[in-house]
Amino acid sequence: MFSKMANATRVANNLIFFPENTPTGGTAMTTQPKASHFIDGQYVEDTAGEVIEVIYPYTGKVIATLHAATPAIVDKALAAAKRAQKEWAGWTATDRGRVLRRAADIMRDRNHDLSVLETFDTGKPYQETSVADATSGADALEYFGGLAASITGETIPLGDDFVYTRREPLGVCVGIGAWNYPTQIACWKAAPALACGNAMVFKPSEMTPLCALKVAEILVEAGAPAGVFNVIQGYGAVGASLITDPRVDKVSLTGSVPTGQKVYAAAAEGLRHVTMELGGKSPMVVFDDADLENAVSGAILGNFYSTGQVCSNGTRVFVQKGIKDAFLKRLTERLVGIKMGDPQDPDVNFGPMVSAKQRDIVAGFIAKGIAEGATLVAGGKIVDGDGYFIEATVFADVTDDMTIARDEIFGPVMAVLDFETEEDVLARANATEFGLAAGVFTADLTRAHRMAAGFEAGTCYINTYNLAPVEAPFGGSKMSGVGRENSKAAIEHYSQIKGVYVAMGDVEAPF
Repeated sequence: MFSKMANATRVANNLIFFPENTPTGGTAMTTQPKASHFIDGQYVEDTAGEVIEVIYPYTGKVIATLHAATPAIVDKALAAAKRAQKEWAGWTATDRGRVLRRAADIMRDRNHDLSVLETFDTGKPYQETSVADATSGADALEYFGGLAASITGETIPLGDDFVYTRREPLGVCVGIGAWNYPTQIACWKAAPALACGNAMVFKPSEMTPLCALKVAEILVEAGAPAGVFNVIQGYGAVGASLITDPRVDKVSLTGSVPTGQKVYAAAAEGLRHVTMELGGKSPMVVFDDADLENAVSGAILGNFYSTGQVCSNGTRVFVQKGIKDAFLKRLTERLVGIKMGDPQDPDVNFGPMVSAKQRDIVAGFIAKGIAEGATLVAGGKIVDGDGYFIEATVFADVTDDMTIARDEIFGPVMAVLDFETEEDVLARANATEFGLAAGVFTADLTRAHRMAAGFEAGTCYINTYNLAPVEAPFGGSKMSGVGRENSKAAIEHYSQIKGVYVAMGDVEAPF
């Protein structure tokens, strides 16, 4: 299914050869971009900005050095977006859609190279990035490119008079990305924004700054006017300067709840439109009648894919007592199939954490789980070596008040909890400030739909977990977010309606 390692490290499109920078040894592509920022259709550098060292999580070595945006860079990006947005909005929706669809085709043609770069950027296995990252980004560009021409208003008859509506772009949008899916997140935000006629300034996470630059390159190559999609790098201060700039009309963030609260408050001062896709502590409920193999597969996908670094993960796995022992037995057997190692090797299916800091945070949660009395079933250890590996970890006999059952860990730690009745488990599943996702495994479809209706979560799954097709809305409730990404619902968050009243007769007045 996958190419071998020799092909997995060939030179990526538009990247320069620097053998001495090769993270895994030998001759391969460099990960050092031409410059830190992509503004107004070209690479731009300002070395006065704070240094950003990009670390390859597999080796712990620096693979690129970038600079955070200075105030001059921020101003340049916003000025370019402001100017380009007027031109872009003047295009027909069909023409805008054609550009997005062309970008999707380019991205698919370069999927291998983009996947290799994503693996260097994040440490996620090529086995995963090759099917879940650039491909998902291309899907978003294609979907919203196809949807662009259907973004229209309506006519409302009022006797002889009538009202018609126009769906118009918001203006300049700011996108702030997380480090776990840099290519996908850039496209999930850019595609609906651009389809509606907006321009965007996108700030990736400072931990994974490389991939969004390639998205910007591809959009320009596909025919987007210079300045429609800009990428600038930086830490929190750069994001804050973007959010509060009066030229910005919309802010879309993917990140943690604490970051979301700060961004939401800052954006609210200017009454800006906001979309927040934040964290979670999602429940996955397994009933006695569930297909055991599917339930275990769902738990693996919902806890260990991307080494557990997925916001919607179902990390509270509620297993009905009658199936608990069989579930844990089969889960333990399946964990033998984990293969750690060089994430560029297509046979490797479990990569390192994104950073040493994140790995140590996860290790701290594991220690709390043990200290608070949970039963360690599997894993639990940091793996020796240069990379930021930690074992896939399973706890059983977890209670609702334990730290590992309450806090988002964002790592490969599964908490298995017992339950007896549907009413009990639904109440416990909802007893959290989060509400991003929830899932249920059962052969009783009436109960499955009942559970889905009862979950206090924005994204729910029945007999599967963590699938996120672009055609379906994705987002959370409660502290897990505001608004929705993907699907037709995203159009509502990147456009506004203007009503126009048309009188067909004389105007009456009291005097």
